[in-house]
Amino acid sequence: MSSNLLLISLVAVAGGVAVALQAQLMGLLDRGMGTLESVFITYGSGGLMVGLMMLFMRGGNLSAWHTVPWYAFLSGAIGLVIVATIGFSVPRLGLVSAFTLIVAAQFFVGALLDHYGFLGAEVRELNLQKVLGMLVLLLGVWLTVRS
Repeated sequence: MSSNLLLISLVAVAGGVAVALQAQLMGLLDRGMGTLESVFITYGSGGLMVGLMMLFMRGGNLSAWHTVPWYAFLSGAIGLVIVATIGFSVPRLGLVSAFTLIVAAQFFVGALLDHYGFLGAEVRELNLQKVLGMLVLLLGVWLTVRS
């Protein structure tokens, strides 16, 4: 494995660890305060932190907003859905079941986006190997969530 691929993989793993930790903490907030309050605290504190980083580290490049397609700005609203569903489902299903369903849904939607090139994705067609992998994933979802 090249050092560049190793670094990218480690960043992805760190992101996965952060998502699991955030989900558990958001579940505590959701149970104690409610889903909307949990989302507000998560987005509010995150927005404040990234705003401060943009201000002090490099000034940000918000002036380039017109160079991206309009639908790219839906990412913020979709992020609210992600954060709210994680905060709501984790305390009710547990981390493993909730994330099994979330990750499986990501795989299937990702496969569609890749296969058809939707929303600016580079086309990466489905093949038998990917379809078989997704079927194994479905078996894993069933085994994980049913218990």
